[in-house]
Amino acid sequence: MLLAINSGNTNVGFAVFDGDTLRGKWRISTNVHRTADEYAVWLTQLMALDGLTPAMIDGAIIGSVVPEALFSLKALVRRYFRCDLLVIGENGERLGIETTIDRPEEAGADRLVNSFAAHRIYGGPLIVVDFGTATTFDVIDGEGRYAGGVIAPGINLSLEALYMAAAKLPSVAIQQPPRIIGKTTVDCMQSGIFWGYVGLIEGLIARIRAEYGAETSAEGAMKVIATGGLAPLFYGATDVIERVDEDLTLRGLAMLYRANRDPKAP
Repeated sequence: MLLAINSGNTNVGFAVFDGDTLRGKWRISTNVHRTADEYAVWLTQLMALDGLTPAMIDGAIIGSVVPEALFSLKALVRRYFRCDLLVIGENGERLGIETTIDRPEEAGADRLVNSFAAHRIYGGPLIVVDFGTATTFDVIDGEGRYAGGVIAPGINLSLEALYMAAAKLPSVAIQQPPRIIGKTTVDCMQSGIFWGYVGLIEGLIARIRAEYGAETSAEGAMKVIATGGLAPLFYGATDVIERVDEDLTLRGLAMLYRANRDPKAP
């Protein structure tokens, strides 16, 4: 079985795959001071609830956009799982995707993993919208090459900035309000954040599609796949998101592990 670890700016996701079957997944907040021992106590207990033990794991892969968190995650795998480990960005492993951007080294591991997995699963051309600490829009062409994208502030960051900057505005939960025109301060804030973000999503996707179509030959309509914790919240609020795949990054890590360890993998 394979342990896939996706270390993001807000959360660290863990998943165990038995072949293509997802046996369990868990998430913990990102904390660069968390030790390998703390990870082990937390993770092994959750794995046990799903009938899994460290001895069942024979391979692991880590993708991280937080360099400070890598030491403890690598120590976790080596000390408690004692299995083959692959770390995205180290030792020249195959990323499985070509890029056409000006500085390929600047593309985050999570964005490349998402792009690789989305094209393998859904084909292309397509846009992957990842609702994380930042909301990213990644463009993959019909041949599976990463063509660039857009980075916007994540909805939680936007909401926190609004709360911190305005003394009289309360902290509110992110949810779809019953109407656009709010009747209370909370309603007004929720409407502005939620529907404003829907407008951002629809506007950027329309502009990406228009620009992509103007620069390339006809390859069919661009699919739009959403991932990240808040993706389901927006899925029903706009028609531009065609599918939600909350496990896209973790599944992409599992695919990349197999591609790097199996010489016959495409």
